Amino acid sequence: MFDPDIAPSGTLLGLLQRGRGDGTLHALAAPRAEALAALNDSVLRDPRRDWQLENRSLYYARLYMQLDGGLEEIERHLFHPDDRTDTREERTGLALSVLGHLASYGRDAALLLLRSYAAVGGNWRWALDELALRDDDEGLLSLAPAVLARFPETPEGEAELAAAVRDAFEPRPWRLWAEDARYGARVRAAGEQGSFDRWQRQLTPSGPRPGWSVREILQWAEDGRAERPAEWRTGAAARCLGAVAGPEDRPQLLAAARSGPDAARAAALRHLAERGDPEALDLIEDAASDPLACPELVEAATGAFCRMRSVAAVERARVWARRPDRLGAVAAALLARRGGSRDADTVLAVLRRTVQAEGPDAAGLWELADGAGRLGVECAAPVLRHIYRETSSSHLRGRAAAALAATDPGFAAGFAVECLWDCEETTRELAARTAATGDARVVEQLRRLAADPAEETEVQTAVRGRIGPDAAEV
Repeated sequence: MFDPDIAPSGTLLGLLQRGRGDGTLHALAAPRAEALAALNDSVLRDPRRDWQLENRSLYYARLYMQLDGGLEEIERHLFHPDDRTDTREERTGLALSVLGHLASYGRDAALLLLRSYAAVGGNWRWALDELALRDDDEGLLSLAPAVLARFPETPEGEAELAAAVRDAFEPRPWRLWAEDARYGARVRAAGEQGSFDRWQRQLTPSGPRPGWSVREILQWAEDGRAERPAEWRTGAAARCLGAVAGPEDRPQLLAAARSGPDAARAAALRHLAERGDPEALDLIEDAASDPLACPELVEAATGAFCRMRSVAAVERARVWARRPDRLGAVAAALLARRGGSRDADTVLAVLRRTVQAEGPDAAGLWELADGAGRLGVECAAPVLRHIYRETSSSHLRGRAAAALAATDPGFAAGFAVECLWDCEETTRELAARTAATGDARVVEQLRRLAADPAEETEVQTAVRGRIGPDAAEV
């Protein structure tokens, strides 16, 4: 996760960075040079808040095709000297994914660029994965000498090669090379070594293991905090407690959850919460409200509450949701997930408060937006529209769109239309099911999505439900 530099939502660059459908529509209406400049900026400086979760590559590739954009800027970015020193996948991953989609659309220049980068680039594994899905056998075989030359024929080099074969996301190139007489013996040996390494790790795990008593598990949790302060063993310790703790251990667990060392306290709280202990809610409140508690303990306590499913937890959430702290936020989120119609006003109030205090990218908005839609809070439509327009997270925008579909009567003729061009497949699927067809652009885009081989199956299924032979609407 990182915090990218996002342009205002009312600009072409800001729309493209967010992956909004209006970004495509505005780019097609703008001067071509301006549109291509904004598109290249978005591709070369990845705008996603979470590059492993949010989609942009197909969205940008489609726009390159519609604008007939050249690939010179992408080529300069990939082969820039920084590629030798900045090895982060997020520097080049988006550009490589865009090239992969362009190759699938028949852009030979994109395919050649991927081959060139796979041969010499720093993020060659990503490029090879893209080619594995789209290149022919001859093209992949031509890359074998360059890729294998990255691994010297030394014990260290062979170990690195075995790891590369073992961890390959797309195994097709390695399988082809293993069948080639020129490279087969070495690649097969690397594959066998990788499989042996994986089996050996599974047979003899090297991770830390606690003793099999409540006292030893709680101490193991505390030892983990001392060894790695940023990685508490709360979840693992709670699972171990679930395996060994019996009714006779409850007093010890209650004592640990009430006043034990922080890491042991966190593990005990989670264990008690998962088992619906009648004292768990009071203990969670004590830990979350303790002015001396460290942030990790507060997060563990509220996380334990989030995992509770009892009626008592919902009742307590109705009390805690008024609090302005972290416990109040998770209580409101629980009401959004599990509350009833009587909780609609509370969810709406916290939704508004969160946007006002933390902005349209606040982490807590995901579940609150879902809750506003689930509870059918029609008064939430204005703040949901604000989140939809302003958030830089395409996933949160999709959540807001789904909530608007349930709360805003104007959604079908409004935001649903632009959602047909959105970067997220789930948002396009929602639009394909709901967008009003009075706008001629809707019918045209539905047909385009139905015919696009790169479109996701779920989206095409939704489209065909609107334009199929039995659908009279279109």
